[in-house]
Amino acid sequence: MAPSAMSRWTQSLSEARPVSYWLDDPGRPDPEPALTDRTTCDLLVVGGGYSGLWTALIAKERDPSRDVVLVEGREVGWAASGRNGGFCAASLTHGLSNGLARWPGEIHALERLGARNLDAIEETVARHSIDCDFERTGEIDVATEPYQAEELRAWYDEISARGLAEGIEYLDADAVREQVDSPTFLAGLYDRRGVAMLNPARLAWGLKRACLDLGVRVYEHTPALTLRRYGAGMSVRTPYGAVRARRVALGTNVFPSLVRRVRPYTVPVYDYALMTEPLTEEQLDSIGWKNRQGLGDSANQFHYFRLSADNRVLWGGYDAVYPYGGRVRAEYDDRPETYARLAGHFFSCFPQLEGVRFTHAWGGAIDTCSRFSAFFGTAHTGRVAYAAGYTGLGVGATRFGAEVMLDLLAGERTERTELEMVRSKPLPFPPEPFAWTGIALTKWSLARADAHQGRRNLWLRTMDRLGLGFDS
Repeated sequence: MAPSAMSRWTQSLSEARPVSYWLDDPGRPDPEPALTDRTTCDLLVVGGGYSGLWTALIAKERDPSRDVVLVEGREVGWAASGRNGGFCAASLTHGLSNGLARWPGEIHALERLGARNLDAIEETVARHSIDCDFERTGEIDVATEPYQAEELRAWYDEISARGLAEGIEYLDADAVREQVDSPTFLAGLYDRRGVAMLNPARLAWGLKRACLDLGVRVYEHTPALTLRRYGAGMSVRTPYGAVRARRVALGTNVFPSLVRRVRPYTVPVYDYALMTEPLTEEQLDSIGWKNRQGLGDSANQFHYFRLSADNRVLWGGYDAVYPYGGRVRAEYDDRPETYARLAGHFFSCFPQLEGVRFTHAWGGAIDTCSRFSAFFGTAHTGRVAYAAGYTGLGVGATRFGAEVMLDLLAGERTERTELEMVRSKPLPFPPEPFAWTGIALTKWSLARADAHQGRRNLWLRTMDRLGLGFDS
């Protein structure tokens, strides 16, 4: 790219704050006090992101008399739950394509359960008056290359033949640009009901308030340090105290699991996003977007983008960065070279927004597993349950995962626990240096495929046959 263009795009970042727009909110609630004593409970939930919050809330809704404690190492919603794009999808399988490839025999059940789960989230938001800008707008997957348009059309025909296209509409170039006007858009698939847009941090804070209202005891700045058996239950040690619980649900996701054998199943992948200043009416009119859908493009290295309640554009994705050794560190949350790349891509997509400035630029870690969608299990003879591996689509799927964990802890056979998706595990990642080498080769191959009409090389074809991959 020309130096003048790069300079123009990077100028748009000159005032961007390196913090999540969602967390940079004057309405952010104060944290609950840390645990400074020993306590007991029926259910201990470890982790104050969506996974843990949904588990605690649903546990109390199922049995109001159950004594539930939630501990969070920092503050509720500070990690992935407060840094994501706010796409709340019905899909439990990281998209229909991934689900159909892995669980074709139960894909109709998975789609039905996912739709029901999204409806339940919408109902919970309303019932607990959670102010999180929930909008059932749907999402459009857009093609920006001719081969992608052909693939979208073929995919639509395939899911239509399988009876899986309800609520999904194929859009040609004119139709997609009537929805959102970018000169790069050549076609689209519009899922009208399967995705909602929301403010992710406010959802987390609202779930925290709902938990407190129902009697959940929440302790923030209380990391769980160790997990061990204690009598008929479990004991978790914290810096200033300990919790003894009959059952434990682990919602720690990208952070190292207290069940050590779970750790090889996930790796952290860093994802990055920008947020613009609010668009003027004239700027908004120049791109259309009257129906406020979420959007994502169809490349392997893809972007996701959406409007906030005050008409800012969130623009994220593309780079998916795996740090050697799989460490989760604050220093990886900020990556100027990715911000500059994203800014350039933004103005290529929306040249009519030339001159718009970015106010926030941030990153964070996603818990990725080799099958891209969550996996589940128990430990310590059923006293501990875990769910992890949501791979960036956990805003909605974590509620389903919470129900699975509670079913498993209760020893109940339900439609959820009988799913092959729930009973099976992904392949674990190898140790270093093999993990880093394999992921780097996969990323290079995906970029190469994007530059060569989507053609997948031998490495990617081999990964496909093994059911492995790498995604943001």
